[in-house]
Amino acid sequence: MAVEELQSIIKRCQILEEQDFKEEDFGLFQLAGQRCLDEGHIDQLVEIIQNEKNKVIVKNMGWNLVGPVVRCLLWNDKEDDKRKYYFLMLDVLVKLCNPKELLLGLLELIEEPSGKQISQIILLLLQPLQTVIQKLRKNKAYSVGLALSTLWSQLSLLPVPCSEEQVRADDHGLCRCCKALTEFAQPFVEEVTADKENSMENEKLKDELLKFCFKSLKCPLLTAQFPEPSEEAGNDPLRCFASEIIGFLSAIGYPFPKMIFNHGRKKKTWDYLEFEEEEHKQLSDSLASLAYLVFVQGISIDQLPMVLSPSYLLQFNMGHIQVLLQRTEESVFSKGLDLLENGLLRLEDNSLLHQYLEIKSFLTVPQGLVKIMTLCPTETLRKKGLAVLQLYINKLESQGKYTLFRCLLNTSNHSGVEAFIIQNIKNQIDVSLKRTHDNKWFTGPQLISLLDLVLLLPEGAETDLLQNSDRIMASLNLLRYLVIKDNENDNQTGLWTELEKIEKNFLKPLHIGLNMSKAHYEAEIKNSQEVQKSKDLCSVTVGGEEIPNMPPEMQLKVLHSALFTFDLIESVLARVEELIEMKTKSTL
Repeated sequence: MAVEELQSIIKRCQILEEQDFKEEDFGLFQLAGQRCLDEGHIDQLVEIIQNEKNKVIVKNMGWNLVGPVVRCLLWNDKEDDKRKYYFLMLDVLVKLCNPKELLLGLLELIEEPSGKQISQIILLLLQPLQTVIQKLRKNKAYSVGLALSTLWSQLSLLPVPCSEEQVRADDHGLCRCCKALTEFAQPFVEEVTADKENSMENEKLKDELLKFCFKSLKCPLLTAQFPEPSEEAGNDPLRCFASEIIGFLSAIGYPFPKMIFNHGRKKKTWDYLEFEEEEHKQLSDSLASLAYLVFVQGISIDQLPMVLSPSYLLQFNMGHIQVLLQRTEESVFSKGLDLLENGLLRLEDNSLLHQYLEIKSFLTVPQGLVKIMTLCPTETLRKKGLAVLQLYINKLESQGKYTLFRCLLNTSNHSGVEAFIIQNIKNQIDVSLKRTHDNKWFTGPQLISLLDLVLLLPEGAETDLLQNSDRIMASLNLLRYLVIKDNENDNQTGLWTELEKIEKNFLKPLHIGLNMSKAHYEAEIKNSQEVQKSKDLCSVTVGGEEIPNMPPEMQLKVLHSALFTFDLIESVLARVEELIEMKTKSTL
């Protein structure tokens, strides 16, 4: 019945001119074709569409059948005998139908699905979509841009695999889609490179391909995890996709050195592109992703001019590193750590000039490392942040180290980080005292200016000693070292002329604070012991904050631990004061 109905509609339309087809005819043709598919008459439907007499009708109306055929392919993915006819029909429709109408129909189909069906329909329709666009005579650049934008929007909805196992499984089909997408774009890239006259249409096509490459660098490549660079890593599908994208950039006239080294300049080579506001914001992410792929993964790094110095490369990459470290996703800011480490390892120790710290990113990047060290929930990344910060310190010359220490002491607001910086200051003083030539940054007046930030309690005797215990212990150890290493007669560090100020701002307030803190915690212990006898739960204040209700035995452990910390601080403080007394008496 459905076949006869379709033949009747076609017979009526055969006597009409192309321009006389009515909207009603299109609707009836689609309904009859859909019924043929539903009733399983696919072989007869193919025969009708392939009939030369029906060519004009199919050209104008056939695109309406693409959607039903594609849905049949998705639903009947196991019935091989029928699928053969569905594919044949799709090929015939792509070959015969109006390419403009077909393009819009295919893109609508690609936009429809969600979840795992996204990759299924993209993999199914990329080849027909490529064929349709290549048939277009006008506005090809616009059509390519529209297609790539639609495809990228759908791909960006798929989860990016975050382990080698997930890449191999490729449950949502992202890796397969990325490979298919490069094959889809390849002929258009070749078309751009083959046009030596650089026609207006060719320039537009180049712009659309450039936008696509930018978007791909942002998603999925920014969050994608890559294996360590090796021969085997070359088979990783996402790394292969990255390599193809970087290859496309070079082919269309944007080799990566030109792209990366444009970052941060007021006028860029792609400023004329009409990016939407949100796309403009994404450019920095895309370029940071590109820098990581080149310098850490080593993709196309052989294009890099050999004359560029390590400090020059680090300067240009610092902006990209800053972008990566500012992101909250571990998969992204870990790339910032890797890119920074990669740049620093190219440098000799003590070779990075202090003038680089006048560039904003050279101070904001170490502050970003501090955030990772203190806020990241993953221990390995916290440790990596610490190691990279130490590496950064090692590469700076003395004045640079001095400037960075001052900056981090003023901005970190974290006792552990401040203790780490104070330990580094101690190390630099030790190096300076052992050198034959003078190092003004960690001796004399410059050092005293730095010690003013170290040898003090932020809030005097009221400072929370438990919360600041790491910093206080590091400061006391530094002071003990200075007293032992620097004699009053030599006074290389300037310590002895500043001793009175140190006692006033640091040692005396610390004594008062210890007495107050110990009294408070001893009272809390006594209170907790009384509660323990009554078997009740109670709250205890530690470090200015109330501990939630917990068993008295646990509270006693916490309180005794705090007292132990105060005893430790007190013992080191007593030793420092003893050494000072011994040194001052010996010079009398």
